Amino acid sequence: MALIKSISGIRGTIGGRAGEGLTPLDIVKFVSAYAMFIRKTAAATSNTIVVGRDARVSGEMVKDIVCGTLLGAGFDVLDIGLATTPTTELAVIMSKAAGGIIITASHNPRHWNALKLLNGEGEFLSDKEGKEVIALAEKEDFAYAEVDRLGTITKDDSFDLKHVEAVVKLPLVNVKAIKARHFRVAADTINSVGAVILPRLFEALGAEYTIINNVPDGNFAHNPEPLEQNLAGIMELVRGGGYDMGIVVDPDVDRLAFIDERGRMIGEEYTLVGAADFVLSKTPGNAVSNLSSSRALRDITLRHGGNYAASAVGEVNVVATMKETSAVIGGEGNGGVIYPECHYGRDALVGIALFLSALAERGISVSEFRAALPDYFIAKNKVELRPETDIDKILARVKELYTTERITDIDGVKIDFADSWVHLRKSNTEPIIRVYSEAHTQDEAARLGKQIMDVIGSMTK
Repeated sequence: MALIKSISGIRGTIGGRAGEGLTPLDIVKFVSAYAMFIRKTAAATSNTIVVGRDARVSGEMVKDIVCGTLLGAGFDVLDIGLATTPTTELAVIMSKAAGGIIITASHNPRHWNALKLLNGEGEFLSDKEGKEVIALAEKEDFAYAEVDRLGTITKDDSFDLKHVEAVVKLPLVNVKAIKARHFRVAADTINSVGAVILPRLFEALGAEYTIINNVPDGNFAHNPEPLEQNLAGIMELVRGGGYDMGIVVDPDVDRLAFIDERGRMIGEEYTLVGAADFVLSKTPGNAVSNLSSSRALRDITLRHGGNYAASAVGEVNVVATMKETSAVIGGEGNGGVIYPECHYGRDALVGIALFLSALAERGISVSEFRAALPDYFIAKNKVELRPETDIDKILARVKELYTTERITDIDGVKIDFADSWVHLRKSNTEPIIRVYSEAHTQDEAARLGKQIMDVIGSMTK
């Protein structure tokens, strides 16, 4: 059992004892704390909280508890049903709600679920705000509404269509050119909400599509993280011929990866890089990604005359840095594209529409698009944490070993070498240490990662 309280929300495994997983009691506690926070901080113009969920097996149970708790706290609930993370974010904005709760554990396996907490701008709570919610939850000093002040619930499943409409209306999304290309795409929607919304997007863009793992029942057909080792099925389908590309999303559709026309994964790091190359070619400006993302975005931004900045890992950190630098695009190397022209949230639908626009306008294939981007290779490793692991000691030791290199320690430790880097940090979403390394060859990236893994191993025996 596990329960993780972080900048990415309240995330845990389903079942077990209260306080050791995401149990009904834990859900009530944290939603009550969130309700108190919103009541204290939100503008008085709205009494509504939006609730959306992915298709996880536990989703209905969690949603019922979330909605009931919000009603008991005196809030009105706008239940948008099965919905992606970006759809829920847009629903908060469109409905002018006081906040929102997304019920999803993103890329985590099926026995996990989570509460992602939004403010009235449809954006994730800041680290400071999240800590305030956690502190309120730990006090457990809650007061609920009297019978005549209980909230009401409204169900509205129209936001999928509104989301698609918002995406296809973006100025850089060239619907005419996309339709003229008659794209044929294969998509893996991992038995979640992508199976509901992606067909609507493809139809709006005039693309012929085949979708696998298309039953939104939360019984994931494979590990839901959109990494190459998990995607043999979709890669084989595209490799069979007749498709212009493969498209892969995670269970809540805020991460996106592409497979080229030959069935080869182009790497989720290049989702943001490719989208940024297109956006920056049309709208010169700045770009942002997190410390664990590819240097390719920096190179592309400089190529187009903009400035690049790196943030700590976590969507809220990327968004904050984007606002500080007036970035026109940003995101994370996990396949997350944030395009403020639509909204400040990772959005796979936006990424798909921008990517198809780039291919259509330039008259090129996915492999040709990838070949025009800077070449980097990344190795992503992780180490399971033990309760006794002293992370601070590990980070300090790594810094000692590389004092002659450029070190950034706003989020774990990142060491920048002339032609490569390695980043070591504790995950926001799992009880692990992530070790990411990047270089101009896969062998060099792997060597750097192993070097750091050996340091960790020597300290955790």
